[in-house]
Amino acid sequence: MVNKMKILSVNIAEKREITRNGRTRFTGIYKNPVKTSIYLGEQDVKNDAVVDRKYHGGENMAVYAYGKNNYPFFEELHPDLKFTNGMFGENLTLSNLNETEIKIGDTFRVGEAIIQVSQPRLPCATLGVRFGSQKIVKQLLNTSFSGIYFRVLQEGNVQKDDELTLIKSDEDSMTLAAVFSLFTTNKKNEKMIKKALSLDLLSERLKGDIRRKLK
Repeated sequence: MVNKMKILSVNIAEKREITRNGRTRFTGIYKNPVKTSIYLGEQDVKNDAVVDRKYHGGENMAVYAYGKNNYPFFEELHPDLKFTNGMFGENLTLSNLNETEIKIGDTFRVGEAIIQVSQPRLPCATLGVRFGSQKIVKQLLNTSFSGIYFRVLQEGNVQKDDELTLIKSDEDSMTLAAVFSLFTTNKKNEKMIKKALSLDLLSERLKGDIRRKLK
């Protein structure tokens, strides 16, 4: 049974220049809450900066959501940082997000949109820049707090206080936490790897990451 989730804020970003290891580039990870609704499109969120489309945006990573309930864990690890919604680069900050319950392919109606779970998010060095420390990458990998990438089946506006209503789920699918663990504690679990690769609704990009890991 999936907990009832509600949007606590909708967040977008403008493109921002960052420097890492002496190299300058742009990112859209610095997301902030907006008071208006946001439009969930098939490829991305309208008016949101999506810079590196190899790892963000597109059909299977159109919208990213993160649980506000996961924030306190990281606030204790980073007491000098001011945490605001959007801190993890998410478009939707949600209440009651539980990666150990939500499954690949779970489909929700929210606002005017219909969205479907496509994969967990694997943390990258850009998140480390956002936090001012690359320690966050390993810290997040040591949890199940991956957040959710959604594909958008029906485009539409969503806003703060909209509730996510589960309209379809496959009990034989894998949870986000289980798939995420294939990159951490279950790297060599062949049974779980085989099952993940068999999931029609798991994003092809993540399946590619799993196959490369096997090699």
